[in-house]
Amino acid sequence: MDWQTLLTRERLGKAVHSTAELGRSPFHKDHDRIIFSGAFRRLGRKTQVHPVSSNDHIHTRLTHSLEVACVGRSLGMRVGESLRHQLPDWCDPSDLGVIIQSACLAHDIGNPPFGHSGEDAIRHWFAQAAGRGWLDDMSDIERDDFLHFEGNAQGFRVLTQLEYHQFDGGTRLTYATLGTYLKYPWTSRYAEAPGYKKHKFGCYQSELPLLEQIADKLGIPLLGEERWARHPLVYLMEAADDICYALIDLEDGLEMDLLTYAEVEALLLGLVGDDLPETYRQLGPQDSRRRKLAILRGKAIEHLTNATARAFVEQQDALLAGTLEDDLVEHMDGPAKLCVQRAKAMAREKIFQDKRKTLHEIGAYTTLEILLNAFCGAALEQHRGREPSFKHRRILDLLGNNAPDPNWPLYRSFMRVIDFIAGMTDSYATEMAREMTGRSSPV
Repeated sequence: MDWQTLLTRERLGKAVHSTAELGRSPFHKDHDRIIFSGAFRRLGRKTQVHPVSSNDHIHTRLTHSLEVACVGRSLGMRVGESLRHQLPDWCDPSDLGVIIQSACLAHDIGNPPFGHSGEDAIRHWFAQAAGRGWLDDMSDIERDDFLHFEGNAQGFRVLTQLEYHQFDGGTRLTYATLGTYLKYPWTSRYAEAPGYKKHKFGCYQSELPLLEQIADKLGIPLLGEERWARHPLVYLMEAADDICYALIDLEDGLEMDLLTYAEVEALLLGLVGDDLPETYRQLGPQDSRRRKLAILRGKAIEHLTNATARAFVEQQDALLAGTLEDDLVEHMDGPAKLCVQRAKAMAREKIFQDKRKTLHEIGAYTTLEILLNAFCGAALEQHRGREPSFKHRRILDLLGNNAPDPNWPLYRSFMRVIDFIAGMTDSYATEMAREMTGRSSPV
């Protein structure tokens, strides 16, 4: 792979190439299109780790995405400065920053309500549906898209199909930004491959032609059937997510009284050492732990960002060859790598086991089961040639113009249902499921 092709400004879809705007590059336009999309806005009411209403300081998918984008922009600009002599003549280090910033903004845009438990609830429901014969009219690879439902693949569909120019390029982002977004540029064919990025994939069968087109435009090599190498900038987007996830989980854990300030401080001081900001040294016992942690966390992110940028430059040959097997965290220097690993371990042991979080996850299964039973049941009845009952007609009416056509293949019909349900916020999904069961709140 080469930077000249990897950073192309050409867009997906029937995009008209307008003259450059003063102060606004094609990649700035990508950034703005994501920010102003409805799917991005709804992340403000979607779970990150903890229920969104539990504490006003707790992160949502929206605040998490914005913070990841800030770290990603810094990473891109630092790497861009190091590689300035290798970039195309028209490309500035700040362009790399905006490309990664845009991909970071969109990295969770396809996540369903209730976070990762929502993803698992959808997979669980489709496994049961397959046992009832509901997926019999699909091919094996089409069934796998539902049995292994993945927010990354749904996000790719949101960006390339659903937002703005529906089924005509979607947001019509540049190929460079889409390539940087594609964390897992392969299909569900690899969802059960051992050791393969935790069974993840990034593209449904419905978007496979678009993935092929993007890979061709960017010069990304094919590594196997329906599987491509990753765009080098993906590794920076992924690292920005890892850095924020690791540190912000701890911050949220402190807010929820699941961690003590002393253990979080000790972890971050192990990375920062004596490189403490003067403002931190001047803090007294009257200052809040929230303020103390914010200052210390900022310095920790600076150290992790520097370590990530160094690792990227050191691994550039393997990145361009498409042969780097691990993520960049594995190639960071010792203290940085250890900090991220310990932070993730602390979150697994003390945060993810919280009873409030567990109850929220159990509720996600019930809510999504009600919605999937209703909408997929209506779509299946229509697909199999039966006149839908009054109830099912009313359910399909809720989909509006996106209701499946009776003549469509079942795969396409169920995809429209998933588009609708995965796009819901936590509160909207909960309220709709409650009303469908006749338990709506009294006026």
